[in-house]
Amino acid sequence: MRSSELEYELPRELIAQHPAPQRDRSRLLVCDRASGEVRHRFFADLPDELGAALVVVNDTRVIPARLPVRRASGGAAEILLLEPIGDGLWEALARPSRRLRAGEVLRPAGGGEAAAIELVAPIADGRWRVRLEGEPRGEPALPPYIHEPLSDPEQYQTVYAREPGSTAAPTAGLHFTPEVLARLDVERVTLHVGLDTFRPLTTETVEEHELQGERYTVDPAAWERISAAERVAAIGTTTVRVLETVARTGELDGRTTLFVTPGFGFRRVDALVTNFHLPRSTLLALVMAFTGVEQARELYRLAIAERYRFYSFGDAMLVL
Repeated sequence: MRSSELEYELPRELIAQHPAPQRDRSRLLVCDRASGEVRHRFFADLPDELGAALVVVNDTRVIPARLPVRRASGGAAEILLLEPIGDGLWEALARPSRRLRAGEVLRPAGGGEAAAIELVAPIADGRWRVRLEGEPRGEPALPPYIHEPLSDPEQYQTVYAREPGSTAAPTAGLHFTPEVLARLDVERVTLHVGLDTFRPLTTETVEEHELQGERYTVDPAAWERISAAERVAAIGTTTVRVLETVARTGELDGRTTLFVTPGFGFRRVDALVTNFHLPRSTLLALVMAFTGVEQARELYRLAIAERYRFYSFGDAMLVL
């Protein structure tokens, strides 16, 4: 599949700059694959649409991974923490990467109590191994298409976030409220969102794109329920990757490099709740794999025509 097949035109005003005032009042575009019926609902209607399905969420918690720093020369730089390696070491994105040198110590741009960061060694493609003492004390790493600051960092957390470790939020879950959760049969898995989830496709074909892998874990009791469920609804593409990885490998803990593209055979996901994703993204490829390529294109055309809000703080889609 050519990466250009994941392109589409989106009016800039449909890129949501902030969450809906009430999470579950986000719009929900519902597509029934069996009948072809499409419905326009609100996220609060999700329990009525899913019925008795077991709902699986990704309970990762976003860390304050974006660290504005200054070099000894006074020049500005930025560190984006991707994942811990151990003993105070992290894998991170650093910019301007070409100007940075191993051994440099970067200080917090705003001063304060945040710890300095040592650049230990470059890895590749702007990634570095860095040393950070203590816990990150930066800012949430909002996507570059969001230009308005958050009034509250919790807006970029799901209400069920529990396990710290993600650079970005599993955004399909941002629509949930405690009230909606209480009406569903819910199970949890964890995938810490990192570079694989938000790195765009830069290769000519989708299949040439390589994943670095993201950390996941599933409790044995949770997997017992998930594997036995009659129907499973995955909340977000990260949850899909966990479920389909475990369904294939039986490994409840590790790293997944599973790349879901059109033609993929789903073994444990029967319904999908997802936001509207960027062009040329692995996330859009996954949605196309689940809905069918042409069906996905038609749903995106409809969402644009109906003025749905797109991307991280946008509206949602349910594919049954």
